[in-house]
Amino acid sequence: MSLEKNNLIEILEEGHKVDIVKYIDYVSAPQAGAIATFSGTTRDTFEGKTVLELRYEAYVPMATRYLSSICTSARSNWDIHKIAVAHRLGPVPVGETSVFIAVSSVHRGDGLDACKFLIDELKASVPIWKKEVYTNGEIWKENSEFMEKRLELAEKRLENAESLVKKHDEIGEHKRSCCGSKVRVQEDEE
Repeated sequence: MSLEKNNLIEILEEGHKVDIVKYIDYVSAPQAGAIATFSGTTRDTFEGKTVLELRYEAYVPMATRYLSSICTSARSNWDIHKIAVAHRLGPVPVGETSVFIAVSSVHRGDGLDACKFLIDELKASVPIWKKEVYTNGEIWKENSEFMEKRLELAEKRLENAESLVKKHDEIGEHKRSCCGSKVRVQEDEE
């Protein structure tokens, strides 16, 4: 559990259910006119396959640090009072909650936007892995948000590399000697 700067972050060990009321109570405050929530639950089918349960594993210390960082980012973008994030580990049967987020804010817009940001970033970057267990097999799943984030980061790296190459080329046009423009090389005319 991590409790800092009005954030409650919990990665729940196997066998512990998400207590939605606990997290809503945590974010509740007289100055908060809105509480936005997201509850991710195990559904019974995926792409035509019958789902029995989801199983989650995590690198808990890193997951907690990532979640804390995501909460800090949310606070820098929206006027938020308190944030609670909980994620279960182990098996999560159909109909049960695996992840829950609650955000309190003065106005609903900030709370709703921050809540969406938090779940999207959690799924894209926090080291929590999901296995879907079907009646006819199981598979580890990679979130589409994770893949999108990876593509976005790769594109940024490519843009940065192209920018560095362009700067290098521009410098190269103006700097022909080791001393740059401070030394002028005069060529002999024959």
